Amino acid sequence: MKQLKIIITVAFIFSLLGCTSRLSDKKLYNRIKKSVIYEVNVRDYTPQGTFKAFEKHLPQLKRLGVDILWIMPVQPIGVKNRKGTLGSPYSVRDYYKINPLFGTEDDFKHLVQQAHKLGMLVILDWVANHTAWDNPWIKQHPQWYTHDENGKIIPPNPEWTDVADLNYQNPQLRHAMVDAMKYWLKKYDLDGFRCDAANLVPVSFWDSARTELEKIKPVFMLAEAEDPGLNCKAFDAYYGWDLYHRMNDVAAGKANALALKAAIKRERDRFPKHAMRMIFTSNHDENSWFGSVFERMPNSYKTFAVFTFVVPDLPLIYNGQEACMHKRLKFFDKDTIPWKQCDMFALYQKLIALKHSHSALYGGVERGKMRFVQNTQPQKVLAVYRFNKNDHILSVFNFSNDTVTFRFKRPFIKGSYTEYFTGNVYKIDTSVQITMLPWKYLVLIKNHSKN
Repeated sequence: MKQLKIIITVAFIFSLLGCTSRLSDKKLYNRIKKSVIYEVNVRDYTPQGTFKAFEKHLPQLKRLGVDILWIMPVQPIGVKNRKGTLGSPYSVRDYYKINPLFGTEDDFKHLVQQAHKLGMLVILDWVANHTAWDNPWIKQHPQWYTHDENGKIIPPNPEWTDVADLNYQNPQLRHAMVDAMKYWLKKYDLDGFRCDAANLVPVSFWDSARTELEKIKPVFMLAEAEDPGLNCKAFDAYYGWDLYHRMNDVAAGKANALALKAAIKRERDRFPKHAMRMIFTSNHDENSWFGSVFERMPNSYKTFAVFTFVVPDLPLIYNGQEACMHKRLKFFDKDTIPWKQCDMFALYQKLIALKHSHSALYGGVERGKMRFVQNTQPQKVLAVYRFNKNDHILSVFNFSNDTVTFRFKRPFIKGSYTEYFTGNVYKIDTSVQITMLPWKYLVLIKNHSKN
């Protein structure tokens, strides 16, 4: 009862605050609602590690079907207190410059232009919480940083020794950070930002920053956080961390299908309706520090890849996943992605096409509605029903190491369906028994009678 009261209170607060989507530009919103995000690590994408070398891969990404390129930070990396040989991309030495190892300003501008020509949006990774120790702001504006009781500038936490924490109680810092973001929008015609450690920066800053950015052009904003307050005004999308961790738990046998169902329900109740979850099985942090999907999900990486495309809202592909990348990319050093042909490219290509062509799978305020379909094996089988007008998709997953036989308990799913990957036709109702092998999945598209 106490938890229910908290959920109701949160929803009531959001209604009072008037939390509405900032994606007011209809053209941009219509693109975002069915988009797939692709994360780009320029340093490791090619042996050269340059913008020009990566740009040659854009046609391949177009064939894959991705919509939004999220490019990791491209500014120069700090040298002082650097970790590894090249340092963390999130240790920004100068907010207004390009890392010379990646190329020139013109190279980056051309890359963005070419992506736009191919119909892709480009968002840049933005690090607002901290800077490198040799960022000019350290000497020019030491008052913009957080100090200890002895007046010494400190890192955000004891482990992040390569960066210095910024203090957002200083209004001059806020103004300077917004100006830097506006500079990149104007100079490079970016389409928005993925904001690193967004929950460590005050919501009030992000709210005002969004207002200022929108004066230049409509933008898409993704927060590396799972904080509902950030999505009231400032951000359109957030990290689905809870669901990600539950997926790992299920893959490792530490949890079952009920944990996934509970995670989705929790986020649906906590966040404003317009807020879109970015759902993923990997990203730069998870790959480097906790292992590739082949380490964490050795028997189920395909199952969870499909899952990320049929639940709300925005699927993410980390570069190399489409090439079956088994390795952990080094975070502070050069480490090239081992590109090869792999069946994951075709799987992702087909999943992206599914996302684009079915309104039942759209996200945001126009997202296809979702219902979980009760079945006789609830701890192992999860069935997700997405629907929007005449578009109905029933996705069924066996999230276990066992072969399972089950029946559905709800009659609303009754009908004829075509399985997306095989073309097989299924007659579904509550009397039909279905048997699924371990970690198998079905994506069933409902056939509608012409009568």
